[in-house]
Amino acid sequence: MAEATTASRLLTLLSLLQGRRDWPGAELADRLGVSSRTVRRDVERLRELGYPVESLTGPAGGYTLRAGTAMPPLLLDDDEAIAIAVGLRTAARASVTGIEETAVRALVKLEQILPAHLRRRVQALGSSTVTLSTRSGPTVDPQCLTVLAAACRDHERVRFAYRGRDGTRSRRDVEPHALVALGQRWYLVAFDPGREGWRTFRVDRVDQPAPGARYTPRKIPGGDAARYVERNLSSATYRYEARIVYHAPAAEVRRRMPYARSAIKPLGDQRCELRTSDDDLHWLAMRIAMVGCDFDVEGPPELLEHLGALARRIGRAAAGDAAVHDPAP
Repeated sequence: MAEATTASRLLTLLSLLQGRRDWPGAELADRLGVSSRTVRRDVERLRELGYPVESLTGPAGGYTLRAGTAMPPLLLDDDEAIAIAVGLRTAARASVTGIEETAVRALVKLEQILPAHLRRRVQALGSSTVTLSTRSGPTVDPQCLTVLAAACRDHERVRFAYRGRDGTRSRRDVEPHALVALGQRWYLVAFDPGREGWRTFRVDRVDQPAPGARYTPRKIPGGDAARYVERNLSSATYRYEARIVYHAPAAEVRRRMPYARSAIKPLGDQRCELRTSDDDLHWLAMRIAMVGCDFDVEGPPELLEHLGALARRIGRAAAGDAAVHDPAP
C-alpha cells in the first residue's frame, strides 16, 4: 500500500511540475499533503527516472522542470488528450511547413496509448469531420513558431531578422505578447522598445528568432491580441485600394469575412461597404468574390480587369466551354 501511495504521489507531483514553470517547495508540500522533506525525496526519485527537475535558489526555494536531452512521458487528463488528438487531426490545414507528416506520426503514437473510450471519441470526430484545405502562399517554419510561442509564454524578449512587405530587411528586438492565426497566416503581436510602440509581424517573414532577457508584460491596446491584428490589417494601406459595396447586411458579410469585421460599414439594412487594399491583385479579386453575394466595385482599373478575367473563367467553366482560355492578367 505504501508503494502505491508513493507512486500516486509521484504522478501527482510530476503533473504539477509539468503544468507550471516554477513551484515553491512549501506550496508543493501543501498540495501533496506531505512535508518539505518528503517533497525533496520525491524530487530525487523523479530525477532518477530521468526527469530534469532543478532546484530554485531564494529564500523560499522551489523546483522547476527544465527541458532535458530526451522527451519524457507527459501526464494528460482526458480533456487534454482529446484536445491534442483533435489538434493533430486538423493540423494538415495549418500553414506550417512540414506539419502534416509530423502530425500523422504523433497522432498514431497518441492513439496507440489512448484508453478505448477516448480513442472512440477521437475516431468518431475524425470519421465525421471533413477538412477543406485552402492553403496558399508562404508557410511558417515550425521551429520559428515554437521559439516565438515560448518567448510569449515566458515573457522573454526575442531578437530576429525581419523582411517587410516591401522587401526591406531589418533586425528587431521586441517584447512578444501573443501569436495570432488569422486566415492562412500567423502574426506575432509584440511591443518594439526601439520604435516605442506595438507592432504586428508576419511570422513567415521572421528569420532566426532567438530569446533574450525577461521583461515585464505590458497591456496591449484594447486588451485583445486578435482584435489588434484585425484592426491593423484592416487599416493598413497597400498598393491597390478599392471600395466594395456588398448587397447584403453588414452582419452577414462580417460573418463571412471575420478578418475584416471592423472595416465593414452598414449602408442601410441590406447593403454594406468594405474599403480594402492589397499588393496582390489576384488575391484581392479572389477575396472580394469569395464572399458569395452580389457586389459593386469602385476601381482601381487593374482590379476590375482581374475580376473580369475571373468572371470569364468561371463563366466558361459553368458553360462547359473548353475552347476559349482567358490569359491571366
